[in-house]
Amino acid sequence: MNGHEEVTCFVEDRTNFATMADQNEPGFEEALKSLESIVTKLEDPEVPLEESIRLYEEGMKLSRYCTGILDNATLRIEKINDRSDPDTESAD
Repeated sequence: MNGHEEVTCFVEDRTNFATMADQNEPGFEEALKSLESIVTKLEDPEVPLEESIRLYEEGMKLSRYCTGILDNATLRIEKINDRSDPDTESAD
């Protein structure tokens, strides 16, 4: 996957995931498949330590990336629900 640093940057500040597609970043499904593949490789006891560490690092970046996308989707859904239900005014 290209641009791990860019993915990490987006994930850390949790901003504007909608523009990621414009930057040739993987979609959620593609990133999740990559993460699943990494987990499978890490479960193989024949993988050397250095390779395991590299895979673990890549897996953590993908995990944060996927979590950020899911967090953003949750926020979007909450906003949609708030707009469509006028009875959910904030009581704060």
